[in-house]
Amino acid sequence: MTNDPRIRQVSMVSTGSVSIHPEHVSATRKPMYWWLFTSRRWTPPLPINVYVIEHRDGLVLFDTGQDRASVTAPDYFPGGITGVMYGRLARFDIGPEQTLTAQLAAIGYDIGDVHTAVISHLHQDHIGGLRELSGAEIVVSQREWNTLGKPQAELRGLLTSHIDLPGLRWRHIAPEPLADPALAPFSTGHDLFGDGSMVLLPTPGHTPGSLSMLVRRPGRTPLLMVGDLTYDSALLERGQVPGVGERRKLADTTQLVNELRLRNPGLTVLAAHDPGAASNLVAADHSEPI
Repeated sequence: MTNDPRIRQVSMVSTGSVSIHPEHVSATRKPMYWWLFTSRRWTPPLPINVYVIEHRDGLVLFDTGQDRASVTAPDYFPGGITGVMYGRLARFDIGPEQTLTAQLAAIGYDIGDVHTAVISHLHQDHIGGLRELSGAEIVVSQREWNTLGKPQAELRGLLTSHIDLPGLRWRHIAPEPLADPALAPFSTGHDLFGDGSMVLLPTPGHTPGSLSMLVRRPGRTPLLMVGDLTYDSALLERGQVPGVGERRKLADTTQLVNELRLRNPGLTVLAAHDPGAASNLVAADHSEPI
């Protein structure tokens, strides 16, 4: 628990695990489709993290994990060569107790209590809990949402039939000027509740409209939830980018995030699939800003 009445608690749950290729985690000189179809190496299982923030105005999620139907429903993924691509991209392991609803219940929350879910980007392992969130407002960047209408969405990792679901309340946000010098080098973003405690920052590269969320808690080090900008906070600190996305934009965004880290000593980066994220969050909860 923190002393800040705006942010009462920050927790993390995982909706199963995923194995990906090492070239996915850290870019090499190989083109993506080359390593995707030829690599025989897989990482150890990585978590599929969902961050849970208890704000005084309601319960907030950053990302919603992977849908268990992806491992139980034979028609969850497209067929043909596109389906083969999805099979080569990731291997999931999701048990019945690892749905978003069950994971929230395990730490004392009801899925119906979720006020807002912020989606870092629209890839399958970040939108899997959407069908469980009919009572929440779903926040995504307008730029990310616009990519759904572009050609070959499925080949770009966007499973529209699992995203644009009936009954969901979407809010599409666009970056606005930020006057807070503590957020430099970021000059635009979106203050989620208007109190400075949770600020969405544009971090394109993995996808064009990817968002990160800065959570600031007086008396504790700040947290930056970055989705798939990196798969390991240590790699990000060294400037190493992942192998999926637009490399130049990934490099530019990584530089911005590392500058933000330098300006905010102790800032803890929490990625969606970083196996060290849980321990990093615990350490952040027991440390004070430098």
